[in-house]
Amino acid sequence: MALSRLEKVQVWLFKAVMGFFHMLFQRFCPRRSHLSGMKLPPVTNPLLLVSATELARRIRRKEVSSVEVVQAYIDRIQEVNPLLNAVVKDRFGSALQEAAQVDKLIEEETGGEEVLEDRLPLLGVPLSVKESFALQGMPFTTGLLSRRGIVAMVDTPLVALLKRAGAIPLGVTNTSELCMWLESNNHLYGITNNPYNLERIPGGSSGGEGSILGAAGAVIGVGSDIGGSIRIPCFFNGIFGHKTTPGVVSSENQYPPASGRQGEYLSCGPMCRYAEDLLPMLKIMAGPKINMLSLNTKVDLKKLRFFTVPHDGGSPFTYPVSKELVDVQRKVVERLEADLGVKVQEVRFHELHYGFPIWDIYMGLPDKEGNPPTPFCELMGEPGRPVWPLWELLKKMMGKSEHTMAAIGLALTEKIRGSKPSPFIIQQKEKLQKEVEALLGNDAVFLYPSHPRVAPKHHHPLLRPFDFAYTGIINILGLPVTQCPLGLGEEGLPLGVQVIAGKLQDHLTLAVALYLEKAFGGWRDPGAH
Repeated sequence: MALSRLEKVQVWLFKAVMGFFHMLFQRFCPRRSHLSGMKLPPVTNPLLLVSATELARRIRRKEVSSVEVVQAYIDRIQEVNPLLNAVVKDRFGSALQEAAQVDKLIEEETGGEEVLEDRLPLLGVPLSVKESFALQGMPFTTGLLSRRGIVAMVDTPLVALLKRAGAIPLGVTNTSELCMWLESNNHLYGITNNPYNLERIPGGSSGGEGSILGAAGAVIGVGSDIGGSIRIPCFFNGIFGHKTTPGVVSSENQYPPASGRQGEYLSCGPMCRYAEDLLPMLKIMAGPKINMLSLNTKVDLKKLRFFTVPHDGGSPFTYPVSKELVDVQRKVVERLEADLGVKVQEVRFHELHYGFPIWDIYMGLPDKEGNPPTPFCELMGEPGRPVWPLWELLKKMMGKSEHTMAAIGLALTEKIRGSKPSPFIIQQKEKLQKEVEALLGNDAVFLYPSHPRVAPKHHHPLLRPFDFAYTGIINILGLPVTQCPLGLGEEGLPLGVQVIAGKLQDHLTLAVALYLEKAFGGWRDPGAH
């Protein structure tokens, strides 16, 4: 059995609509020729080239002051953000005051370095925060013009935990409109650029985080992921990111809130340039649920079982994986086998063929009480009445809409989605879940492409709207994933791979990330290439 005729028509309609939107963009959107050929300046301050873990250690030992570290990152943001538009609101003055208080605390501490490390493991380290997370006193809009002026009154729990551990927020970063597209662009803050090529996208929805981290304007940050919103920006910007097992890290007090069954697929997690920061960040962000995971368990990579899945089997919804990404994943396999003495087995899951419709259907399911997800057109109209997508499209063609073309397209396609979930697609998901869980157990990982292509040009995802299925399907399966950079490709853009483990086995993928950083070099300075 395969997709029904109606479902095939819906796919064709969605692609046609998005292709039409791209044509409109080409016709009506201003050219960005002023960015052509421009590149970021290289990193010159050595403080920007060490991990958060090492910075915290040096600050505790008084080898460097928190003020010096925070100022170094402020200087870098001021240097690169005019080119990137990643940080949309800063709090530099407050951050410097907090850094001075950190330095004073360290001077007065009598318990020694160990006491500070145990109580405040990130003391004095700067942090960037995705704007869709509540950060007290900062904008909390998710790029929606109608939410302009809304300011967070409290911190979202994961931000509060990081601040309690000593981290100092520098500001908030850009997202896609309502966090539901893989390009970070909205009419409130504008469009964010990729640090490796300013004419390319940084991904979304955590694209501002990915961009400023990749540019060395931040050392650690936080993202949320319901379809790839941590992993795609990490891939496109050459950094590390971890989508946790759902339910471990709190997703409270972010906008928009999950509804229907979406909370089962939403994960929040760390984003950073250095793999060694993933584990300590996750230990902090997990808060009271840390015991759900085995983060203190030592992992012997030679005893793990490794698998590789090269692609989704040629799905009609996604573009084929590019040769350079197939090749780099093959190189990972070769390195694992040569360095660890393991056998990496290639496996195929036919059900991955239906990755996008599985994601789409499960995202639309009602919760246990029968409450469906909040319609996207209602979210677009907040805090007022729902928008009319066709009216917004007409306004867009006249240059009068407050919404992005991607958001309008999503609202329109939501209207043509079938009201009843396909039994065939439900069956495919359940079969895939059983096969993957049986394969992984608690001692295995598998490699899977992050995306079919490296970072595309601005607005081009409108022509390839389903390519995020490579990440989205993992959300529906509820598995932990670490996104790992693998150097730069032939166009000077980051390569990478997803490392996926069984539920609650986050420690396995984090251990593999440390290995891959050593094997492939990790993050690369975009200004030096």
